[in-house]
This record gives sequence, structure tokens and C-alpha cells, in this order.
Amino acid sequence: MSAAATPAGAVPDLVPGWHSINWRNVWRNVRRLQARIVKAVQEGRWNKVKALVYLLTHSYSGRAAAILRVTTNRGASTPGVDGDCWDTPERKAEAFQHLRRRGYQAQPLRRVYIPKSSDPTKKRPLGIPTMTDRAMQALYLLGFDPIEETLADRHSYGFRSGRSCADALEQCHNLLSNRHCARYVLEGDIKSCFDRISHVWLEAHVVMDRGILRQWLRSGFLDQDVFFATTEGTPQGGILSPALANRTLDGLEALLHQRFGATGPQQRRNKVHLVRYADDFIITGTSKELLRDEVQPLVAHFLKERGLELSHEKTSITHVEDGFDFLGQHIRRYGNKVLLKPSRKNVQAFLAKVDTILQRDGGHLTAGELIVRLNPLLRGWALYHRHAASSRTFARVDRLIMDKLWRWARRRHRRQSAGWVRARYFTRADGCRTFHGLVEDAKGGVHSVLLFRTTALGIRRHVKVRSDANPYDPSWELYFEERLAAQMAGNLAGRGTARYLWLEQEGKCLVCGQSLALEEEWHVHHLLWRCHGGDDTLDNLVLLHANCHRQVHSQGLVVNRAASRKGRS
Repeated sequence: MSAAATPAGAVPDLVPGWHSINWRNVWRNVRRLQARIVKAVQEGRWNKVKALVYLLTHSYSGRAAAILRVTTNRGASTPGVDGDCWDTPERKAEAFQHLRRRGYQAQPLRRVYIPKSSDPTKKRPLGIPTMTDRAMQALYLLGFDPIEETLADRHSYGFRSGRSCADALEQCHNLLSNRHCARYVLEGDIKSCFDRISHVWLEAHVVMDRGILRQWLRSGFLDQDVFFATTEGTPQGGILSPALANRTLDGLEALLHQRFGATGPQQRRNKVHLVRYADDFIITGTSKELLRDEVQPLVAHFLKERGLELSHEKTSITHVEDGFDFLGQHIRRYGNKVLLKPSRKNVQAFLAKVDTILQRDGGHLTAGELIVRLNPLLRGWALYHRHAASSRTFARVDRLIMDKLWRWARRRHRRQSAGWVRARYFTRADGCRTFHGLVEDAKGGVHSVLLFRTTALGIRRHVKVRSDANPYDPSWELYFEERLAAQMAGNLAGRGTARYLWLEQEGKCLVCGQSLALEEEWHVHHLLWRCHGGDDTLDNLVLLHANCHRQVHSQGLVVNRAASRKGRS
């Protein structure tokens, strides 16, 4: 029996070549076991849960999926303390032998410091595990994540599949837009959440191999070749860390409900509700005294059991008519209406990134190259805020960026007149003045590109994910497929070829059968290769995952568009 056809729980004697793996079978085996884990958790059969997790973490399919994850994410080319990267098909195939429970020993993390997103002048520590440790964490996460999704708080949205910041912000809007809603909000800030979580609590409450978990928690880190032991916290940078942090904070919503909303009269009197995204959360309440004297001490006690504490400097209680910042947006009630807008701090940080590109790289980039650098930044920021009341902010940001580009162009051509600069770099598109430039394509030709305008994106109301939806539960499969299709149709607007192909393929990769998510790397594949006379017409193009595309070319596989709907069960 070939390795690609090996059952999910069996370990092959001989690992095949990386590009000969049947990814459709791999994901079918992984998803089937994860669905069984969810069912066992729902039924409270914990011995069955542990048996299924063991089967998944010791399977060929589980190891293949774990290696694929760590070799295709953004940090795949960043080594740990051993300096090793799995950057070739041969190294990826050899990695199967390292992902074994017996003889495994976690290595210290490599400590680096990166700028804080909130304040680029300050830096925060980041631990980089070795490739083997990353893959082992990804492997055990395959078994742990279905458990976490089944037990998670209903209104926890951070680091969870199928959920996003937009869902958390929409829940805030739903809570505060009601005429009889709570009038005060507790803005919670946990002091050094990832660095302070109790190891004892994690080992006692996380359903996972305790020996493996203990190794990861106590592996320590190397900072400038000096070893430091870790006695608390989860390493920021580890694949498993966000799931462990979520497991630590889960239960707070149920505790608040039990204390302040167990009965109808209590709910109407207190109106205590939690919205959490990772370690950022807000709690609503009817009065400042209720939040200060009852809710905050209860939250502090809950956190203390887990080795955590609230930051008294950053934790505050605010009236909804005064407004507060949450996840990059400012939420405020105006009379009978609640509006969410990009926060002033978020806008300033975004414009600072634009300034950095213009000042650092603007001197040696052409106008076209500068547009290529700026457009992904502009589109990403606008997509994040398109669900809020952002029209005026978008217009202001577009105007400020055009002013910055005008000054850039004038500095570039100090001896030319303003009219010459305007004719060279600016044109009118859709009735608006737009910055444009020329770029060279892959074939050596030159074409014009326009700066992306945030106002062109349009405002669209976000539909919040259902609180009980579980991406690992087969009964929710159709719901998540329809939701992903609606999101992708909107996010790919203006990208005609990708949008058409994605819809034509029903959002599936034709090689592995898995969803083509926006955050993943895609490749456009020519059914009839160009070297064999293929052209760039839509009939000859399909979307594939980057790894699947490399497999097709390595093995000389033929992709059949007609088979795009097969293998989905």
C-alpha cells in the first residue's frame, strides 16, 4: 500500500517524495478525525476524545498537514536556534521522521524583538521555535483546536477559524445599538497576558499530552546566546500559543452570565455582556458602580487563578456617549444611533506607515513601483474598516495621501513646473484626481497602474458569524461555505480574473479540494502550459494553492477543471 493511501492512524514505513503526497486524501483523513473529536466532546466522552487526538497526532495525514502549514506560512524562511529551514521538497519529506513522540525534545526559542503595532518606536519580544517544534505544535493543534472550538466562549473572536475582528466589532454594535442597552463599558486590559499565564493551570486544564505541553512551556529561550528559563507564560510566536491563551480566558463569559444574568430580571437589571478578541475585551453594564464594584473584582479573581491580572493603568470604565477605542475603531453612541469609525490612533499609525514607505524607499522607486508598494497597504486598511462608518475618514485619508504624493513628486522634479509634474504623475479616473505610473510586466511590456483609492471600495455592512457555529462540526459545513463565498465575492471585487475563477471553482483548489482562503497564497495555473502553447484566456486558467501548484509542475500532473466538484465529501 502506498504512503498516500495509508490510513489516517497508520505510520508509513517509507516516506514518499513531498510532491507525490495525495493532499485530497490527507485533508479528508484529518477533517474526518476532527469531526469525530467534536462529536465526542459534545457527548462528554473524554476518553474517546483522547483516543482520537492520539490517533490524529500519530497519523501520517496529521504530520503531512502540520509540515504543510509551517512550510507555507509567512515565517517559513525564518529559522530557530538550530538555523534549519525546510525549504526544499527533500527536507520536507525528511521532516516526517522528526515528528515522533518518542525521543522528541523541544529546543529553546530564539528571542528577537519586533516593533509594536501600537507604537513602532517600542519593541516587543518574539520567540521563534525551530522548524521541528513548530511542526509538532501544528500537529498537536490539529487535535486541540476542535476541542477549543467546541468549548470556547460564544463571543470570543480572536484567533479562531471563521471569526474576525469584524465579528467582534459587529457584536459591540449589536449590544450598544438597542434603545434599552447598557450605558457603560469596562475596557479590560490584561497585563502581559501571553507572558504571565500559569503553567500549572495550563497543564491541569488543557486536553493534551502533558509531557509534550510541559516541554513547550518550559523550553526557555536564547537571547544573544544567553539561555533564560521560562517558568510562566506561553511563547509569543509559537503556533499553539493563541489557542492556549484562548483556553485560559474561556469561561469568563459563562461566569459573568451565572453571576449577573442567570435569570431574566438579572439580565434586564445588569445588562452585563462580554465581547473578547484574544486578550482584548469589553464588558457592558448598566452603571459605573456595577462594573467597578462587582464586575471588575470578579474578573480580577478569575484572572488571578490563571496567573494573570488587569492593568489598572489601562483598564477604564467609559460611558457609551463618550466613546471608546476597540480593535482599531472608535465606538460611540450619538443619541439613538451607535457609530463605529476608524480610531484617530489607528489612522495616524496607518499614515505613518505610508510616510515610512515614501521617506525610506521613495527616493529610488519609480511612480509605478511606489504604487505597487502602496496599493496592498491601502487596500488592506480599507478592507478592515469598510464595515464601519468610514466614508469621511476614507475621503480624508485619500486627500492626505494625494498631498503626500504631490510633495514627493515636486521634490523629485524640483526644476519642473507644477503643471509639468501634474501632467506627468496625475490623471483623472472616475471623476477624481488619481496618482498613476508605469510598471513592467512579466513579458517585458509596460502598462499603467493607478493608486488605489479607499473611497472606491465602498461601505458594506458586515454579517456577524453565528455564535454557536463550529467550523469542525459537519452540520455547520454549508453555513461556512456560504459565508466564505459571500466574503470572497466582496473582497475580490475589482480583481475580475481571480473572482471569476474562484466562483467557477466554488472556492476550492482543484488539486487538494480544500478552500482557497484570502489569507493564503494562491497561484494561477495554466491547464495547457504556456511552454506548450497555452494562452491566458479564462478557459485555460485555474486557481491552486501555491504548494499544490508546485506539486503539479514537479510531478507533471494534469489538472482537470471538470473534476472540480469531486472529492468534497
